[in-house]
Amino acid sequence: MDRTPPPSLAEMQAAFAARDRAFDGRFVVCVTSTGIYCRPSCPARRPRPEHTLYIGGAAEARAAGFRACLRCLPDDAARDAAAVTFAVAAIGCGEGAKLADLAARAGYSPAHFQRIFTRAIGLSPAAFARALRDERVREALSAGNSVTDAIYAAGYDSPSRFYAGVEGKMGMAPSAWAKGGAGVRIHWAIVPTSLGEMLVAATARGVCRLSFAEGRQELARRFPKAELTEGGAEFADLLAQVVAAVERPAGGIDIPLDVVGTAFQERVWAALRAIPCGETRSYGQLAAALGQPGASRAVGGANGANPVAVLVPCHRVIAADGTLGGYAYGLAIKRELLKREGAR
Repeated sequence: MDRTPPPSLAEMQAAFAARDRAFDGRFVVCVTSTGIYCRPSCPARRPRPEHTLYIGGAAEARAAGFRACLRCLPDDAARDAAAVTFAVAAIGCGEGAKLADLAARAGYSPAHFQRIFTRAIGLSPAAFARALRDERVREALSAGNSVTDAIYAAGYDSPSRFYAGVEGKMGMAPSAWAKGGAGVRIHWAIVPTSLGEMLVAATARGVCRLSFAEGRQELARRFPKAELTEGGAEFADLLAQVVAAVERPAGGIDIPLDVVGTAFQERVWAALRAIPCGETRSYGQLAAALGQPGASRAVGGANGANPVAVLVPCHRVIAADGTLGGYAYGLAIKRELLKREGAR
């Protein structure tokens, strides 16, 4: 049974105005002047507000005497959503992620199914399967399993396949992740900024921590077995880039990061980095963009787990009513970051 709450009128109006594909299948828009109903993402010119009705589904629209738009084919939206839900469940159960097989079982061509799956989930079926395996590796490592045991338990055929395709994407090596940063050197500094004192820490791969009002003690709790080295010439250029990105938050997206989260957290962080500077999203909008409209609370949790403030711009997520919502480092900093970016 689907317990996803229906979108509010304000959310439907905003989604229709933005042609937001993430809301396709969650409601339809009826146009009284033409007698048709459309997806929220329909590319046609928008009708006048007084000619627009927002209805929960296609069946209700048809019962009211409206007919499906021949341009956006809204009746296909529910079928698309069901096909993606089936594929996610099949991949999660270990039934495989071969595109041709999934598409055939859902009744789509491979190319079309690839498009609708990627649009809904944010990853291709193959990438989604890899992300699930990555998460299982991390969970096994955190539980104290050996690296080899974790790799096989996650579904990899051999350690070589894991190291060839995954280790570099996990940030720290899996053995270091399991041991609290053992064998990893982390350069760090506390620098003054216009937003207050800021902790910046980085491995050789990129920034692993950016926070406000924290110090070495907090960093050591996160990486208890890492070698923590204050400053350093090789750290100076990266530190300068990070400070510049905080003082001018429109930039900074290209700064390398070394962060590790669950598959869901990393999808949320990627979605945060995709929010254009000067714009904001609600938790519900972000969840819908990830293809999981009922996961607003989980999105909030992933936001709170973000280890690198500003560079992963969780400050661009606000409450559904337009208020600022929460922020780990205080609303004054969040308000100032949004002001600097020119967010509405």
